[in-house]
Amino acid sequence: MTATSTATAPIDPEPDTASGRTSPWWRPAELLKRRWPTFLAVALVLLMSADGGSGDPADSVSAFGDALPLLPLLYVITHQLGRPRATWPVLGLGLAVVVGLRAQDLVSQPVALVTLALAVLVWGAVRGTPHGRTVFGVQAAGTLVFGALALVGLAVDPDLGRYLVAAGWFFHGVWDFVHLRHSRLDQVVSPTFAEWCAVVDVLVAVQLLFLL
Repeated sequence: MTATSTATAPIDPEPDTASGRTSPWWRPAELLKRRWPTFLAVALVLLMSADGGSGDPADSVSAFGDALPLLPLLYVITHQLGRPRATWPVLGLGLAVVVGLRAQDLVSQPVALVTLALAVLVWGAVRGTPHGRTVFGVQAAGTLVFGALALVGLAVDPDLGRYLVAAGWFFHGVWDFVHLRHSRLDQVVSPTFAEWCAVVDVLVAVQLLFLL
C-alpha cells in the first residue's frame, strides 16, 4: 500500500499588491504612507515637550488653555465652508491668527477665539449650513463645551484648571475620532486632519495630567 503524500501550499510572505491585496501593515514605508498624520502628531508633541517652556505647570496650563478654543473654531469654519479639503489651509490661517493675537494685549487669545467661533455659528444660523441642521447643532454644542472648558480652566486655580483644560483636549480627541468614523460627520473636516488632531489632543491631555 502506497502512502499518499500531502503538500502544503507555500505561504507567500509578500502579498502581490498588483493583484489588489493589501501590503502588510508592518512595512515601514507603507505604514508611514497610511498613518503619516499620526507620526506627524507624535513628532509635534515630542517637539513641544522637548522645548519645555518655562517649566512652570501653571504656564503650561495657560498655554494649552489659550490654544484649546482654536480646535472648535477650525471645525466650525471648515464646516461652514462645506469643503473638507480646506481644513489644512484653515489650520494655517488659524495659527496665523493665534500669532497675531499673541502679539497684542488688547484682548485675550481664548476670548477672541471663542468670539470668532460664535460669530461663525451666527453666520451659519443666518446664512444656512451645508451639512444640515443636525450637524450644525453638533458643531455649536462642541464650540460651547470646549470654549467653556478653556475659559473656566484658565479662570480657576491652575491645580484645578489643568484638569479642566486636559479634559477639553482629551474629549476633543474623542471628538476628532468620532468625526473620523461617524458617517454623518466624516465630511466636516479632512480625515487626515481628524486623525492628526485626535493624536495631538490625547497626547497633550496626557502631558497635562501626568508629565507636568
